[in-house]
Amino acid sequence: MQIRERDLDGGPLTRLVAACVAAVRGTRTRILVNDRLDIALAAGAHGVHLRADSFGACRVRSMAPRPFLVGRSVHSVEEAVAAADEGGLDYLIFGTVFESASKPGHAAAGVAGLAAVSGATRLPVLAIGGMTRERIPDVMAAGASGVAAISMFGY
Repeated sequence: MQIRERDLDGGPLTRLVAACVAAVRGTRTRILVNDRLDIALAAGAHGVHLRADSFGACRVRSMAPRPFLVGRSVHSVEEAVAAADEGGLDYLIFGTVFESASKPGHAAAGVAGLAAVSGATRLPVLAIGGMTRERIPDVMAAGASGVAAISMFGY
């Protein structure tokens, strides 16, 4: 589970992450913090998810304990290859695969774009953007290791 609260200050975000870590203790669920290594470390999170334009994963690895998950968002084959070549990552999230209400105006790469990224790296690639239950078989057939979603889990 990725905590992506860009508008929260450090203190409230640290408390939120720590509460989530406590809530999943004893389960297989892992808590990752979006692009805030400082918060992830302070709150005892299981990892950090880096934006495409964030600092390098190897830098994170030099500061984080094992086992600490490190992922990165990518939006093209070139970004995926560069991220994988740099090292230090456990996974990539690629999108936007389908048009998405959470990213209006972003061009959708489609399953062909997802297949190109999945085929360009040995890292697991999670698909994001417009995910629905009905689309998951096509996404998996395109080489994704899984999906990441926001609105799919809404009520």
